[in-house]
Amino acid sequence: MAESAPAHTSHLPPPPQNTQPLPSKEIYQYDAPWPLYALDWCKIPNERKGFRMAIGSLIEESNNKLQVIARTDTLEGANAYSSQPTPDFTVMAETDVYYPTTRVLWEPWRSDSWRPDLLATTGDILRIWQLVDHPRYGTTSNSINTLLFLQTKQTDFCAPLTSFDWNETDPSLIVTSSIDTTCTVWNVETNQAKTQLIAHDSDVYDVAFMHGSPDIFASVGADGSVRLFDLRSLEHSTILYEAAPNTPAGNNHSSGSRSNGNMVNSSTCPLLRLQFNRLNTNLLATFHMDSSSVLVLDIRYPSTPMAELVKSHQGSINGISWSPNQAGQLCTGGDDGQVLVWDINNGGNGTGGTGGPDQQHQHNSRQQQYYQQQRYSQHTPRSIQDPILAYSAGSEVSSLAWSKGVPDWIGIGFGRTVQALRV
Repeated sequence: MAESAPAHTSHLPPPPQNTQPLPSKEIYQYDAPWPLYALDWCKIPNERKGFRMAIGSLIEESNNKLQVIARTDTLEGANAYSSQPTPDFTVMAETDVYYPTTRVLWEPWRSDSWRPDLLATTGDILRIWQLVDHPRYGTTSNSINTLLFLQTKQTDFCAPLTSFDWNETDPSLIVTSSIDTTCTVWNVETNQAKTQLIAHDSDVYDVAFMHGSPDIFASVGADGSVRLFDLRSLEHSTILYEAAPNTPAGNNHSSGSRSNGNMVNSSTCPLLRLQFNRLNTNLLATFHMDSSSVLVLDIRYPSTPMAELVKSHQGSINGISWSPNQAGQLCTGGDDGQVLVWDINNGGNGTGGTGGPDQQHQHNSRQQQYYQQQRYSQHTPRSIQDPILAYSAGSEVSSLAWSKGVPDWIGIGFGRTVQALRV
């Protein structure tokens, strides 16, 4: 029970309940009690609810944590009249997880949904969590309860899950990737696996749905390839890109132009992550293990990347995230502690202009014609070397996410620190 307020404050008006607080800082920071790895923003498109993040720990022992943090000044009535400095973030809820979380995602936002917030995590299995509010204890008293857990086989051993994605067009669907070479599509409303397929020749490291599609997803893995699947015709898949055998990291091109007959059985450099562009659904970004460059692919023109972001990171890249409201902008973070924002329309023949809808349409048409000519001419990818924004973190950046709900903010994780950066 909180102490009673002093008498001279008893007639103060209550703090505003619905006023949207305006950002007053460029950087908000939270220092976690443990090293962190997984990070994601709440998808609700307003600052009061959207300025929340879910974070997962990276602890070798079997006592990992999942936390939900919120920007303190967005919480209703939180320290409204306190003259004492308040932390940037407040922990809203925490729960135990056995293994480190390989990925955490908030559920896609739906305007007609009134149920409590849902979260999903992968590690040993896929778990769905429910964030339950306890208003009688105050806005910062919440709990994270396990709603359901999904695994393909009821056995003592389950192949670890490396990543997953939650379909925004049909939020009943989640696709997971595993080290056992498979991808599994789940229906979280029926708690059943919709389909499971062998996606790669070895470990699958990441998987992502195409934005705007309930059926199409892509995956990357240790075999160095990007593969595209369609739930409506799973008997076929498309290899969008395949790394050349023994290609040095940071200088990766497709095997279509550099493969050598006596190197077919040689190992290739794995692809670690991928993400579809949120606005131009034909584009996706990916990067190789131990690479300082990012490849941008156009699914309409397989084999050859349309662009490569190079020569700015001085260490391996660990994460990528597309802008939710600028089709050409992509954020990267890596071992060099740098967080860079790129515009793929800049560099090469790109103009980088945004302009109005008509100008943007004309610009996109010119870009498309250039990309098409580039592929038919067997040109190498456009090299983009200069990011438009740069930030230096305190150490290696292990995770990052560009918020869809509050799109002026990028969340990054390094060491035990989470920062929200205003862009």
